[in-house]
Amino acid sequence: MGQKTNPIGARLGIIRGWESNWYGNKKDFSTKLIEDNKIRTYLNARINKGGISKIVIERTLNKLIVTIHTSKPGIIIGKGGNEVDRIKEELKKLTGKEDVQINILEIRRPELDAMIVGDTIARQIENRINYKRAIKMAIASALRMGAEGIKIKISGRLGGAEIARTEEIKQGRTPLHTLRMDIDYANVFALTVYGKIGIKVWICKGEVLGKRDLNPNLIGGKEGDNRREGGGERREGGDRRGGGDRRGGGDRRGGGDRGPRR
Repeated sequence: MGQKTNPIGARLGIIRGWESNWYGNKKDFSTKLIEDNKIRTYLNARINKGGISKIVIERTLNKLIVTIHTSKPGIIIGKGGNEVDRIKEELKKLTGKEDVQINILEIRRPELDAMIVGDTIARQIENRINYKRAIKMAIASALRMGAEGIKIKISGRLGGAEIARTEEIKQGRTPLHTLRMDIDYANVFALTVYGKIGIKVWICKGEVLGKRDLNPNLIGGKEGDNRREGGGERREGGDRRGGGDRRGGGDRRGGGDRGPRR
């Protein structure tokens, strides 16, 4: 016990789908896997400020479909779609396939996406903004958008200190062992002048009680979003009441006991 597993990997096949959808036999599985890694590495480097959350790769017999989930679709599409066409030609050269299709999906609420939140904090730290301020701003905006809880762990030479350390700031609830709980996770790093700073983000979006479609390109409907937000509000209320009992309940009870004695 005590060994940590990736919250996304633990939920695969239960409430989350795979980001690579294809079949590979013993001969070509490794080739396809390496190609997927090359595509993701290339696109993340190529679209550096595009707010990429995830890249879903699907393969049919001779076709490669790449779906980019992003909070800034305008940067990727470019003026008149020129940028997408350029990226498509570059992917054709990289993979050696003639039929490459690129889809772009916009993320409506980037404050609830762990990868985008982590990337935003990393960029702020690289621009010499105080790491505590950046983290607290990210936590406040995530909770405002309806997250049930958020946890951010940051480690490295924080503030340019000589000795590296780890700090963790969390608010709300993030139950990692509850597999029906929709938890988004990301691990990013900031390249500062005094070394790398690692950032881990966990965002709890609420419970998934029904059967969910595991297609990673499916964006939840309004009904599902409202249900999760409502659940978040109820649980936040519960946490506040619980917090009140823990913080001040003892004192209040003590005051009540002292009253009759007088």
